[in-house]
Amino acid sequence: MNKRALIFKYLFFDLMSAALTWWFFFRYRKKFLEPRKFGYDIEVFYDDNFYLGLMIIPFAWIILYAMAGHYTKIYKKHRLKELGQTLVSCLFGSLIIFFVLILDDQIATYKDYYTAFLIVFLIQFGTTFFFRFLLTSNTVKKVHRGEIGFNTLIIGGGKAAAGIVDEINALSKSPGYRFKGFIPYNGEDVRMNSTGLEALGVYQDISKVVVAERIEEVIVAVESTDHKALGDIISRLEEHPVSIKILPDMYDILSGSVKMTSIFGAPLIEVNREIMPAWQRSLKRIMDICVSILCLLLLAPLYIGLMIAVKLSSPGPIFFKQERLGFHGRPFNIIKFRTMYIDAEKEGPQLSSENDSRITNLGKWLRKTRLDEFPQFYNVLKGDMSLVGPRPERQFFIDQILEIAPHYRHLHKVRPGITSWGQVKYGYAENVDEMVQRLKYDVIYIENMSLAVDFKILGYTVLTVLKGTGK
Repeated sequence: MNKRALIFKYLFFDLMSAALTWWFFFRYRKKFLEPRKFGYDIEVFYDDNFYLGLMIIPFAWIILYAMAGHYTKIYKKHRLKELGQTLVSCLFGSLIIFFVLILDDQIATYKDYYTAFLIVFLIQFGTTFFFRFLLTSNTVKKVHRGEIGFNTLIIGGGKAAAGIVDEINALSKSPGYRFKGFIPYNGEDVRMNSTGLEALGVYQDISKVVVAERIEEVIVAVESTDHKALGDIISRLEEHPVSIKILPDMYDILSGSVKMTSIFGAPLIEVNREIMPAWQRSLKRIMDICVSILCLLLLAPLYIGLMIAVKLSSPGPIFFKQERLGFHGRPFNIIKFRTMYIDAEKEGPQLSSENDSRITNLGKWLRKTRLDEFPQFYNVLKGDMSLVGPRPERQFFIDQILEIAPHYRHLHKVRPGITSWGQVKYGYAENVDEMVQRLKYDVIYIENMSLAVDFKILGYTVLTVLKGTGK
């Protein structure tokens, strides 16, 4: 069974569960709630309200589940997590239905409100979890039988690396790892001969190997106390959507770093790459889309005025396009209003400075007010960028930054943004050293990402635009 087919099954049964709940609740209203209020039996007939609810409510549940991340990592679900996720989502959704649909009902006593809410919640949760339990149990069994697996790369070639491979292969129930090979970290690979795994390259080839072998899981089998090695490895893997696990030592186990996710799996420390909860990520993307559409529509007169001004300010195109690296290191073309004279980089890539003669007079004002960035709402709408996120850079400068600060790859974990904390605090960087200085603000932002932080950064950005105090 492929992922799409499995996701379709979850969607289908979730829709059926929501439709069944609506049907039952509609009948419950007609058979019990309304007769208790009016004192006589009410004939049950399916009117327009019933069919309207049948068309809207199940799909509203699907949207809620999708925002909560129920349909991601579909092969890595387990039953206990499924129980918790379903319980929370059904409780939240039932509260929405209560306040939107039930609270306006005419009732005999207030107890009927509580009864109606419990009916909706219990049927929605019971039917939804029943089907999900069956689907998830079937998937878990297929993983344990080895029918479903995840391409896995071992980094390290010593005793610890060979030991974890042997331990996993000896498990009676497969945790789903399909070993494609290993990459030695310190040149040590003799121990791996007994595992039968092939060395897939040298340490510097990690990125190429991950892409070529379609790696989904990486197990880092170096000493967890070797912070430099771990930091370097994780930095190289940041731009790839892989799950990273680290082989722990006894100190890690005693300190509580090792969290049990499966009774049958090997003890590993999983590097948490979920920067924001699924529902916040969904709301962040919805906010990106809504704000971008509003800005592109409402600011159309301003766009037209700026387009005319740029065209009259100096010869050349109105918009400036340049390739930058974004989410997971994918290239895209960023769009700005042109602020420099044409052929500004005829001698090669250069960063701008405060008194840069290449910048037009209008361009200096556009940069101070950040109005040159406004066309990037189109990039946000396309999904290349977000409203808030680290500023994207060119490969030319990224290569220089990585020589000084390898953790720059950390920034590729998220979509780049029109504005960022680094941009608000530091402004445009004039050289690579200033880029590295600004980097620390962006890393702190990523480690503390939330909608609340985004709103604060957007607020400061609006003040910068209004005051024209940008660097």
